Amino acid sequence: MRNVATKERILEDAGYAYSFDRSIYINRVARKVFSVAFVQDHSEADLEALIKKPAPPAGQWCFHFNSEPSEAVKRDLSAILA
Repeated sequence: MRNVATKERILEDAGYAYSFDRSIYINRVARKVFSVAFVQDHSEADLEALIKKPAPPAGQWCFHFNSEPSEAVKRDLSAILA
């Protein structure tokens, strides 16, 4: 459990907010989204490296999920998050 708490702290410190209704961590400034499953399945070092990567081009979002989300899911999330 301590590992999950540390990962949550890493995300929160980097400006990510948890969305309870979608089970994702969102950073609107960086335009990045992490699913809870992705966070649980990857190391703290992996998360830190992905957080440090540059933001995607304006108008685009970077989704970190265990499985690539469909284009429909990406469009829906992008519209909601914009």
